[in-house]
Amino acid sequence: MPSIHPTAVIDSSAVIADDVVIGPWCVVGPKVSIGRGTILRSHVVVESHCRIGEDNVFSAFSTIGGTPQDRKYRGEETWCEIGDRNHVREQVSIHRGTAVGGGVTRLGNGNLLMVGAHIAHDCVLGNDITIANASLLAGHVHIGDAATIGGAAAFHHFVSIGTCAFVGGMARQSRDVPPYLISEGFPARVRGHNHIQMARRGIAQESIDAVREAYRRLYCQAGAAMSSRVDDLRREFPAIAEVHLLCDAVLASSVGIHGRARELERPDDKRSVPVMWQPQSARPEGASAPH
Repeated sequence: MPSIHPTAVIDSSAVIADDVVIGPWCVVGPKVSIGRGTILRSHVVVESHCRIGEDNVFSAFSTIGGTPQDRKYRGEETWCEIGDRNHVREQVSIHRGTAVGGGVTRLGNGNLLMVGAHIAHDCVLGNDITIANASLLAGHVHIGDAATIGGAAAFHHFVSIGTCAFVGGMARQSRDVPPYLISEGFPARVRGHNHIQMARRGIAQESIDAVREAYRRLYCQAGAAMSSRVDDLRREFPAIAEVHLLCDAVLASSVGIHGRARELERPDDKRSVPVMWQPQSARPEGASAPH
């Protein structure tokens, strides 16, 4: 039987594995499933419509599966899916998806989300990611495996962060970050290559050296168009998968909107603006301002 503190509130529809531990003052809402070995330490809220895997740890005052903070959300059934072996620290919030954004917010396996991080609706995070304290992900952000996010970094919606990328603390990240590269600053821009994380992931030295050369040619040299540099790199490193992945991301961002390849996925929103938010010029003649 799961270990459930007597002060916890558990919805009758929740499906909880036998060895789950739910601490004091936790709340588990409807349409929630929690896998084996998962621990809710105390004051954790799993609002609704969540599928949580095995061996996760949720610390105090984290909120999982919250209602999306999106004006287009109209109460549709959407989900939050969390894999295995994730550590979600105090005051982290992870919201459900929206119908127009795919319907699910997804967190993979083995991730560490530090105190106060926010994962908005329709975000998709891979595996082995580290997100430091107070980082803020707007809706539809994607983060690849083994990426590292510094503290208090803020991400524009539809930004994509590649595998093994690094985003520095307090960065204002409004553009994609290709895999294996480092982005820092306010506003942030690419400033290096993340050879340390590549080595930790067991990537061959030959590939690390090739990515270093690709970074130098793409970001440190003037002259030829970016597409020409990409073509030259593909010809020179035909067998280095990491270089091709980097080149793919660079080209995708270049044809996206404001440096965000996935901004092209933004759904058309043809809803009319509610009267209370219309500018002065849009009000009927003689109408007073809304209170």
